[in-house]
Amino acid sequence: MSLEQFFQSVERRDLSLVVVNRETPRPIQSMLEGLFEQQSIEIRQEQIPEKASDMVYLVDDGKVIESSPLSEVQESILLVNSDLYITGARGLSEIELPDVIKALEDVRFTLRGYPESHKEKLLLITVSRYIERLALDTMNGTIRSSFQRLSRINDEQGTRTVYEKLAASPVDTHVYGIPDWTPPPEFDITMHGGWSDEFRDAWFVVFVPDADDGPHSALLSLETSPGVWDGYWTFDPERVTDIAQYLQREL
Repeated sequence: MSLEQFFQSVERRDLSLVVVNRETPRPIQSMLEGLFEQQSIEIRQEQIPEKASDMVYLVDDGKVIESSPLSEVQESILLVNSDLYITGARGLSEIELPDVIKALEDVRFTLRGYPESHKEKLLLITVSRYIERLALDTMNGTIRSSFQRLSRINDEQGTRTVYEKLAASPVDTHVYGIPDWTPPPEFDITMHGGWSDEFRDAWFVVFVPDADDGPHSALLSLETSPGVWDGYWTFDPERVTDIAQYLQREL
């Protein structure tokens, strides 16, 4: 068994993000197109008189699944860069995930990091932070997060701040990666270090709350080549629990 088993039931679905009655400048539309240009997600524009301006609709085979104001997509992803998360300039209280992005759950993506792409990897970063915020807002349950290198927690001020808050909360916090850094004693987290491929290549943030009807959430991705990630996110309680149980048992 391996983490790859959790990709077997996740597909690259042909979906559309439709920007309706756009009034924002053309560069915003170009940013959205660039974010998904390597994916199976089609980006298009439409003018529909009876609809509100600057809305984004997620469409599957002609059926609207979810919608969000374009402004929410701008503020959460398009006008954000990863340095804001790394430095901590963008705090957890500012993290929101638009409904159209949440609804892309269980859709498999291949995402590139810098320099091949300035934005694609930001999807994974944003969802990761969103799950961490859910855990802190819930104030119970267990979160399991992989960093490839544990030293990343210490090297990135924004990441360290988040996990200091988690460590000080009632959330049972577990971190995974190559053991090139050891948390200080006052950092109340459980460290899981190893050198296997799953420690080196996996990026995951998995939160299981105490309540069965709580906000189960997971991001799971694997680095398939340098700077290229195969991943997805899910809010399905059964799928999230299965991933968490595998991590608890195998890593």
